Amino acid sequence: MSPFFGQERSYWRAVTACFLVASTFWLLNALNKTYTTRITYPLACRYDEGRFVPVQPLPTEVAVNVTGRGWKLLRRQLLLDVKPAELTLRTSATRYLTSNTLRPALQQAMDGLQFNYLLSDTLWVSLDRLVSRRLPLALSPATDGAALPYDARFEPAEVLFRGPASKVENLPDPYPVHLPQAPAGSTAGDIQVPIGGPELVQTNVQDVRVRLVRRPVVTLPVDVVPELLDAPQGRRFRLSPATVRVRLQFFPEDTARFSPDQVRVQLHYGQFINQDSSLRPFLSEKPPQVRGYLVLTRGVRVRSR
Repeated sequence: MSPFFGQERSYWRAVTACFLVASTFWLLNALNKTYTTRITYPLACRYDEGRFVPVQPLPTEVAVNVTGRGWKLLRRQLLLDVKPAELTLRTSATRYLTSNTLRPALQQAMDGLQFNYLLSDTLWVSLDRLVSRRLPLALSPATDGAALPYDARFEPAEVLFRGPASKVENLPDPYPVHLPQAPAGSTAGDIQVPIGGPELVQTNVQDVRVRLVRRPVVTLPVDVVPELLDAPQGRRFRLSPATVRVRLQFFPEDTARFSPDQVRVQLHYGQFINQDSSLRPFLSEKPPQVRGYLVLTRGVRVRSR
């Protein structure tokens, strides 16, 4: 180490300059070489926004193996003037993108880089048809299934729902409006109630004005023979009890149009565990004028014969 002691400052400046020049030449030489490595490359998925809507977020990048000079790889890592690969999704039936689908778009976008292969087999996408549906409104029953003793006037009377077909087409008709809480005292006033709705579904209004009018409610008990869903062919089952009691609630003028055969109760065989299993019945069909309902029979014992 003795040659380094006692040197003047100009000496150290010269040594530092030599190191900088050497490292610069080394870096330039390294960046001129060709490498094969893994990178993530940006994607831009294009689709007709007037016809389709993504149900899940579309992929924005893809992991690939590429070959290229160090300069090009450095530019990609620093995101300097990087053109994303553009993919056009033409139908909602497309569920995934394979290497053969991605290769032309990637190779065209990768200026100076050679695309070798995808590091994953496929990229999953989820598009759905964009649809609109206008639905009338009705008061939702209480949380215990009991009807609210009110008739309601809504403003607006209908709401336009717009979103993925898989969600919009499954919305109930009429669409239930949930009151924040049961109004106390006089019901002569108006209530502003938010519409809500499933994720990704938009409405033309955020809330509606509800005017409540107190009404009497008639309660009718109905005994229904349950149906056993998805039961194996060729096997017979005994249900105990043989009927399920359901409590239905109507406004008085709606009872005249009611018939017990409009009510269906079902049991899911998939819940059948052993030879003496109890299944929970559920109401699968009811007349539209029903204002509230409750399945009173908590369980039906199923015995395999």
